Amino acid sequence: MKNKKKQITVLGGSGYIGSHLCDLLTQKGYNVNIFDIKKRRNQIKKNQKMYLGNLMQKKRLNNAIKKSNYVYNFAALSNIDYASSKPFKSALINILGTINVLEICKKNNVKKLIHASSIYANSEQGGFYGCSKKASEDYIERFNDKFNLKFTILRFGSLYGGRASSDNGLQKLIDVAKKKNKIIYSGTSRAARRYIYIDDACSACLESIKKKYDNKYLTVTGNKKIKIIKVVEIIKKTLKIPSNKTKFLNTKDNTHYINEPKIYKLRVGEILKIKSKVSFRKKIKELLIK
Repeated sequence: MKNKKKQITVLGGSGYIGSHLCDLLTQKGYNVNIFDIKKRRNQIKKNQKMYLGNLMQKKRLNNAIKKSNYVYNFAALSNIDYASSKPFKSALINILGTINVLEICKKNNVKKLIHASSIYANSEQGGFYGCSKKASEDYIERFNDKFNLKFTILRFGSLYGGRASSDNGLQKLIDVAKKKNKIIYSGTSRAARRYIYIDDACSACLESIKKKYDNKYLTVTGNKKIKIIKVVEIIKKTLKIPSNKTKFLNTKDNTHYINEPKIYKLRVGEILKIKSKVSFRKKIKELLIK
């Protein structure tokens, strides 16, 4: 791709992935519009412009998107545990918010929407978060079918690295370990994740602009599966935490996967046959003479 300056909007650009991506795009010579409900913690750089607002505020959203060649959508309700008890809010932000983004991208002739989804979108786990991500993917596909709005969908796995919030799984472990000198993991000791460092994830985001990824789904995870036991051992050794200060809560729910997400199965409906006691011809004639 030629390194000529282009305008890019990053929705959710003050967030975890978004803020790192904005800095990478600026480094690569792009002009970046940052749209978020909150200002960035770190300083706005040259060739970056901040727009405050949420996905329901169409006028503000339009101002941030117009004249942009590409739009990254990282604005979402992304806390899986919080979303598990918030079905309406999950739908409002992750589904209706995405539809607003699609409408405004179409209106402004955006070349491509790069949408942050999740490996939970194609999974039986993930609760309301997972199904809201699946629905947003479906709407993006339909906009492509009807309006030829190009897309790339990025299904992220377990991220880690600087600027992660306390909602981040690995960061939560680290924060508790530092503060309380013990390790508490809500799941099972059998758990494993394919962790991907935030800089590597952002490199994948930048790569996804390329034409060869138009209208494709890309899974963005680490190459190696790492057992949570190994993660715990690294934390214990580094922070010198005693072995008896480790606790696995073995919380039972269907929100988080253990080793790999359980792939979503198509639910094919059964045909319920009712023996009709009426004549189709007769009933059509009755409708015609009414």
